[in-house]
Amino acid sequence: MKQPKYSKKLESINIDMTEYRTMLTTKFKERKPYEKHNPKKLKAFIPGTIRRVYVEEKQKVKKGDRLLVLEAMKMRNYIRAPFNGTIKQIHVEISKPVYKDQLLIEFE
Repeated sequence: MKQPKYSKKLESINIDMTEYRTMLTTKFKERKPYEKHNPKKLKAFIPGTIRRVYVEEKQKVKKGDRLLVLEAMKMRNYIRAPFNGTIKQIHVEISKPVYKDQLLIEFE
């Protein structure tokens, strides 16, 4: 098993309002920073391919309306509007692959 690489010096890290001095791994230092969920940005929950887009930019949608079809492993997932709103921007194209957590649609 490969041993993690640690920094040579002690560094401070704050966990639950308590400060600790420790050596941090390179992997920990280069991790993706936490991003708070933004309900106005609809992201892919699995990797797949966009098969159909039902909406256009500036279009008003109601909760439950179909937005697009995301196909993954021969299964079609119909992505629906999570709330009433207006489409600000569509970030995908038909027949193009998407990866997990890729931005699909942005609401105003």
